[in-house]
Amino acid sequence: MSKYGPTRGELQFRLATGIIGLVGLAAVVAWRGMPTGPAFFEIILIGGAFFGGTAVLSYRALRRLDRTRDDKAG
Repeated sequence: MSKYGPTRGELQFRLATGIIGLVGLAAVVAWRGMPTGPAFFEIILIGGAFFGGTAVLSYRALRRLDRTRDDKAG
């Protein structure tokens, strides 16, 4: 990563936030049931895409950060 990118700690925070958000969405759906109509679009698709995308992109960035650090060390 460049020197201007997010730090490892920030990426870990983003990953944890994404996972907690997905677990929270799943808990709300389990508690209240599957939403219908516009609520389905808002809660499941937008919320799931936001938290899922945050988790996936943060995980990929952490893997890339580890790989570049290993390349510099070895």
